Amino acid sequence: MSGGVRVRVPASSANLGAGFDALGLALGLYDVVEVRPAPDGLTVRVTGEAADEVPLDETHLVLRALRAACDHLGFKPGGLVLDCVNGIPHARGLGSSAAAIVAGVAAGYGLAGKPLDDDALHLAAEFEGHADNVAASLLGGLVLAWCESSRFRAVRVEPHADLRPVAIVPSGQSATHVTRGLLPGLVPHGDAAFAAGRAALAVHAIAERPDLLLPATADTLHQDYREKAWPDTLRVVRDLRAHGVAAAVSGAGPTVLALTTDSALPPGVDLAGFTVRPLAVDRVGVRVDPLG
Repeated sequence: MSGGVRVRVPASSANLGAGFDALGLALGLYDVVEVRPAPDGLTVRVTGEAADEVPLDETHLVLRALRAACDHLGFKPGGLVLDCVNGIPHARGLGSSAAAIVAGVAAGYGLAGKPLDDDALHLAAEFEGHADNVAASLLGGLVLAWCESSRFRAVRVEPHADLRPVAIVPSGQSATHVTRGLLPGLVPHGDAAFAAGRAALAVHAIAERPDLLLPATADTLHQDYREKAWPDTLRVVRDLRAHGVAAAVSGAGPTVLALTTDSALPPGVDLAGFTVRPLAVDRVGVRVDPLG
């Protein structure tokens, strides 16, 4: 696209309880990236979330993913001007890195004049290390992700029309590599069986039976092991669940995701230090549009 591309990519919440590295939900909170060709050189400008924390050179995550996509497609861009407007909080468990990767891959495909395909998903998931967040940002809605013969794959499921997610976002950040380091190498067979059943139930509850969301989002696989990384997060999760709200840690935390049908939270839960953000389910996924 000779005039460049505009990419809008949604946030995402992974795991959704017991669906560790397998389930993801796209959320109506967005990063917007515009990429324009230039005669030579590179200009990177960033506004919004974490604007003063990200690099403004070739190491920028969007640009790295864009370059990888162009290399994969055999497309050689010249100079580039990259403008990023970040709406997704960074390091909060809302898929900010996955969104940046998807934005870059989608921009590379757009500049090359190619439609997004299964290779785009695999390329993005290789960057991220797992496919749940990137698949949600690419496809929208609810996704089921897996890796087969070293190939990342995902399918999309349409969420129930009444689903109303609420993100409960703390001011503190959390690093995925730190929280993953708290997980044990082995879990009891009973816990694994419990998690398998609840992850399967979560797909049905999110797509067809919102009345089952509370039991469907229960977890024994990963959340308790990571409590010392975000004790206040788990306190809120447990308190919400005690009040009948389907709550879980969003991705690697520390955000809490509540899955409701009315965006309402009970008044008896202490949410001091958290910002409540009712969100829509994004049902479209990444959008790539030409610039004039």
